[in-house]
This record gives sequence, structure tokens and C-alpha cells, in this order.
Amino acid sequence: MKVSAYIIAYNEEDKIAECVKSVLWADEVIVADSHSTDRTAEIAESLGARVVQVEFKGFGDLRNQAIAHCTGDWIYSLDSDERCTPEVRDEILALIPQAPLDIYRQPRRNFFMGRWIKHSGWYPNFRQPQLFRKGSMSYDLKPVHEGFVCHSDKPIGVLQNAIWQFPFKNLEEVIHKMNRYSTLGVPKLEDQHKSSGFGKALLRAKWAFFKHYFLKLGILDGWAGFIIALGSFEGTFYRHAKYHASRQNWSAPRVEKPILRDSDIEKDKTAS
Repeated sequence: MKVSAYIIAYNEEDKIAECVKSVLWADEVIVADSHSTDRTAEIAESLGARVVQVEFKGFGDLRNQAIAHCTGDWIYSLDSDERCTPEVRDEILALIPQAPLDIYRQPRRNFFMGRWIKHSGWYPNFRQPQLFRKGSMSYDLKPVHEGFVCHSDKPIGVLQNAIWQFPFKNLEEVIHKMNRYSTLGVPKLEDQHKSSGFGKALLRAKWAFFKHYFLKLGILDGWAGFIIALGSFEGTFYRHAKYHASRQNWSAPRVEKPILRDSDIEKDKTAS
């Protein structure tokens, strides 16, 4: 059984090397790069990965394009901020020769601000299935927080061991990702025909903070837990605020007549 590992990336020169190294046990490693302007592609190729350039049209489309370049019987999905551990590698290699199912989810353990996050909804957390037989699933075309489409009539399994994730290298990246994802989330709200307004944006943002900090026990994760909850607040608020702004027809006021300074008026009087 041949295994293809694919990685999606954009300007991840600080993370791509360790990510690629963690899946070199696979028969092939595909890096779907969206025309990075840093050394992401160069570093990946130097480690033996095959880099394919894919224009970014949303994460769902990007993942489908990456799958199309995979030639293995099984496909393993990894993001550039994730690391496959030796325990996960051994579990996968032992499973696939006799796998009873076609699709498997995988838990993730997140490291942020110098500590493992044990609460805040970050552990154990799951994204779309990461191990699957080729042809058994694809992704929908949502630009962000994409879902998946199951093409198998079998249930979805869960791997026992967790990979590692390093979602943010610093707080600046938290802000950058919040801004980018809130923009990408606007089309989803448009498709759902959500009502908009400042009050709704603020209410949803306050709920996001409360959910992560209190209901999901982010308060037990210390300073990191507060930052996670605050980031959820800001991301939710700006997603809905941007959606509201996109529905408005705001424009700058027109100046009907030039505004004269007092000195100009005096000059005009003198000239007359």
C-alpha cells in the first residue's frame, strides 16, 4: 500500500521543514504551495517533497487540488503548522495493510505561548479526517473552515495517537490569521443570508469569548487561554462586522464647493 502525504502551505518558511521531515516515512510528500513569496517551496524541495503551485481559491479547493496530485492508495493530510509524531507514524503504518474503514480522524495536541493547551477547546481537537483511502472523501468549496464530503458507506474511524500542532509562532501571527480568516469567513455568512449589524456582531463575539474562556475552561490555560478566547472574540466580531460592511454602500461625502481659507477670502477682497 502506497501512502501519499500532502501539505498545504503559503509563506511558511519557518515551519515547513519540520512539517515535511515528520512525514518523510510516506512514499511521496506533496506540498501544495499557493505561490509563496518566501523560501517555502525551496526548503520543501530540498527535503525531497514535490512542490505543486496551486492558485488559492479557498481552502476547500486547495485541498482538492492537492489530492489530485497524490498517487498513493492512502492519503495523509497535514498542515504546515502540524507535526506527525513517531507514534502516529507507527499507528498508520500498522493500520493501513488491514484497515477495516476508509476514513480516519485524528486528535491534535496544540502548543501555544510556551505550553501545551489542555483546555480552551484545543485538546483534543479534530479537523477534517486526515487519513483516508484515495477516492473515499473530498472537500467542499468553502473558502475557510471547509467541510468534507464522504464517498464511503463505512463509518469514520478515529486514530488513537495525537499529532502536534503549533498554530501561531507569536502574537503577531494570531492577529494576522484572525484578520485573514475573518475576511475569508464573509462569503459563508453571505451564503447563509445572515442578518447583520453592530449589535449582532458584538453579541456573537461575546458568546465566542464566553464559550472558550469559561465553558471550555480556557481560564485554566492561564495567559494563553485568555489570548485564545480574545482571539475568538476578535475573529468573530470582525467576521460579522466585515459582512455588515460588505452590505452597505458607504462612500466619501462629496464636496460641492471648494472650502476657502480665511486668508484666501481676504486676498479676494483686496483684489476686488
